[in-house]
Amino acid sequence: MPESNSAERSDRSGEKVSGAKVIAQALKAQDVEYMFGVVGIPVTEIAIAAQELGIRYIGMRNEQAACYAASAIGYLTGRPGVCLVVSGPGLIHALGGMVNSNMNCWPLIVIGGSCERNQETMGAFQEFPQVEACRLYTKFSARPSSIETIPSVIEKAVRSSIYGRPGTCYVDIPADFVILQVNVNSIKYKECCMPPPISMADTSAVCTAASTIKNAKQPLLIIGKGAAYAHAEESIRKLMEQCNLPFLPTPMGKGVVPDNHPNCVGAARSRALQFADVIVLFGARLNWILHFGLPPRYQPDVKFIQVDICAEELGNNVRPAVTLLGDINAVTKQELASQKSLPMNYYTVFYHIQEQLPKDCFIVSEGANTMDIGRTVLQNYLPRHRLDAGTFGTMGVGLGFAIAAALVAKDRNPGQRVICVEGDSAFGFSGMEVETICRYNLPIVLLVVNNNGIYQGFDTDSWNEMVKFRDATTVAPPMCLLPNSHYEQVMTAFGGKGYFVQTPEELQKSLRQTLEDTATPSLINIMIEPQSSRKAQDFHWLTRSNM
Repeated sequence: MPESNSAERSDRSGEKVSGAKVIAQALKAQDVEYMFGVVGIPVTEIAIAAQELGIRYIGMRNEQAACYAASAIGYLTGRPGVCLVVSGPGLIHALGGMVNSNMNCWPLIVIGGSCERNQETMGAFQEFPQVEACRLYTKFSARPSSIETIPSVIEKAVRSSIYGRPGTCYVDIPADFVILQVNVNSIKYKECCMPPPISMADTSAVCTAASTIKNAKQPLLIIGKGAAYAHAEESIRKLMEQCNLPFLPTPMGKGVVPDNHPNCVGAARSRALQFADVIVLFGARLNWILHFGLPPRYQPDVKFIQVDICAEELGNNVRPAVTLLGDINAVTKQELASQKSLPMNYYTVFYHIQEQLPKDCFIVSEGANTMDIGRTVLQNYLPRHRLDAGTFGTMGVGLGFAIAAALVAKDRNPGQRVICVEGDSAFGFSGMEVETICRYNLPIVLLVVNNNGIYQGFDTDSWNEMVKFRDATTVAPPMCLLPNSHYEQVMTAFGGKGYFVQTPEELQKSLRQTLEDTATPSLINIMIEPQSSRKAQDFHWLTRSNM
């Protein structure tokens, strides 16, 4: 121990501290900020001591409401609120809130006063077996054996309330502890408990889940309040948009992804549940809210993928196809990473494009799958800033539209970017307008999503094998184009910048460079899986009325 600390402790060797102040300081050390309660014998001094240390005390009119409020603090902040109650009836009134918090999986600390230790079994004032009564409704229920052990018990209660599946913890304080004075040097406060460890799912299970989702015809994400508590909104939104998956929020899972998102199928809840063939549960339990996951609300052979922090929850009511045990945010990021298999698909490409697009940019889009899928992923935030094939479904409009948008931007809002997203087939209709773009030095960003064909194509090996012994005019399917065509070289031929990319990392880097260069036209030739296409579901199975 440093000499200064030793001297300080020596100077305070005669100083006394009450149990109430030890409780308050122990709570403060664990970053507790809010305390709700109804004071009375024997806990009034605890509330006063907490308030003196800066813990905000809110006096309520009933212990049940106080407990509800404290539990909501835990859900909203991630650190447990404290409910302070008197003994006997006061604690019993709080039991409803304790059960509710535990069932909701919200962190909560309840501190209850109890009768003095030397009066136990004698019919003391409001005597009640409080520790035992609370065990059924809590993760942890204990009484410190001495004032000196209070900091350890409170640290464990806070830690237990937030680790694993969050829940309620109870600490019982005998009345004589509250006013009892002990030497200040006998108290050793615990450092604030570490944040909950972030656990990740087994890698092989993540790969199995990704494959199951990929092969689904009618997948559905169900977003529960566990996802909200885990702050998984960003990663879930990315996964949902990258894979173009419909989602259904549970009542308190609402808002993880906005209700007005085009992929939300809340208005067709019954139909979404009934016809999904693969359902991913993000922090949602198959209880009464979700009809236990059983027919007739669900297909008899529906495959469930469960993502949950609690191992005991996995497999309840329905045997899942895949279980992913871990922190919901971390597991979702694992799933996102697993989607980066090569070659890329449309959704991977558009996800990475959307990540970097300026909100005020013009988006010009044409192609078959490129335009159809792109309109669901690439977001516009301003009116008259998207141009595509339009009412007449015309191919070949892209570069002309992009040139016009660039001229308007140059005249009215210098620095505003024009992003022209083309399928490789669509680019062929007016690709030579790249010379026009370069001649007038219009800093358009051309993105050619190249799958070697119209709708679908073949990879180089398949193409070479196909035309090895026969003429292409007799064996090449009409929708095929020459594989791995280097369209970026059209741009470099006229003095612009060209990029040939095959991985998400290459796409991110090249797009970042083109957006930073506001003076030079660019073309990024993005190679994707030749057989890549629009996801089969396209939500058509949810369009018929069955609300």
